[in-house]
Amino acid sequence: MLLERLSNAIGPSGFEGHVRDIIKKEISCYVDEIKTDRMGNIIAHKKGNGKKVLIDAHMDEVGFIITGFNSDGTLKFASLGGINSKVIACKVVYIGENKIPGVVGLKPIHLQSKDERKNNVSYSQCCIDIGANSEEEARMHVRLGDYAIFDTKFSDFGEGLMKGKAFDDRIGCAVLIEILKENYDCDLYAAFNVQEEVGERGAFIAAYEIHPEIGIALEGTICADIPSVPEHISATVIGKGPAISIMDRTSIFDREITQSIVETAEKNNIPYQYRRATAGGNDAGAMVLSKDGCRVATVSVPCRYIHSSISVASKDDFNNTVKLMKEWIKTL
Repeated sequence: MLLERLSNAIGPSGFEGHVRDIIKKEISCYVDEIKTDRMGNIIAHKKGNGKKVLIDAHMDEVGFIITGFNSDGTLKFASLGGINSKVIACKVVYIGENKIPGVVGLKPIHLQSKDERKNNVSYSQCCIDIGANSEEEARMHVRLGDYAIFDTKFSDFGEGLMKGKAFDDRIGCAVLIEILKENYDCDLYAAFNVQEEVGERGAFIAAYEIHPEIGIALEGTICADIPSVPEHISATVIGKGPAISIMDRTSIFDREITQSIVETAEKNNIPYQYRRATAGGNDAGAMVLSKDGCRVATVSVPCRYIHSSISVASKDDFNNTVKLMKEWIKTL
């Protein structure tokens, strides 16, 4: 399964090479042109005579970077992208190209003070344990600046669900690859961008070069449909279809484009939902600021527990996102 290979691939921000190799091989027979720019973005082109449209998904995942060594052989580290320190303790990670296994270490709760138990965990309180007994031994296996990622493997989960790491945004990459398998009248560009999780950096470059009239960001978005979260603030719900955004931290989405996507869903009996949150941002924020601007929208697959060691998503939501985007692009 394509999404399984994408999810299992290694690709934190700035280290997207493995993901890039998979995508280039997958799309090569479906596009007229394909190139990799200096940043490492993949820019693919399906030539057409209509509007110039850019569909975007980012290749990178949140991860960690090694910043130092402790005398006992454990490693100091920082985040690559937005990983809250609450979700990192005692997780298994792989470090660097050699996939050195490590465990994110934290003082046991039995030894924590009353204040430590009440307060949030900070990165400075944690370390990565690779089983080394000294700094010298650790330096034999790990280098300063090596990345680390969670070791989670993709699998089916429950009734019609799937779980894995990096659904933000490998699930968007998988949707975009499926889109490219069909032909359209518009002049279609696909950008698989780097470094979204550290400030949409790749998207600024790709959007500036392509200069589209319309830009769509495909995302795996926040979902909090669990008992402790009231439905009206849960943002999205798994199983209710692709989520169409109204606004987020970086964009106010084009009303006309958003409405046309909704009308396409209703005409084709595709379930959809609105994203009931304005938190976060994505590559649309870069597209809207490119040159003299771009009309943007975002369509997402709801994913539980994103920016952690694992995500959960619905196969139906994924398939309906693919169907919705294909049908909408055909209307241009």
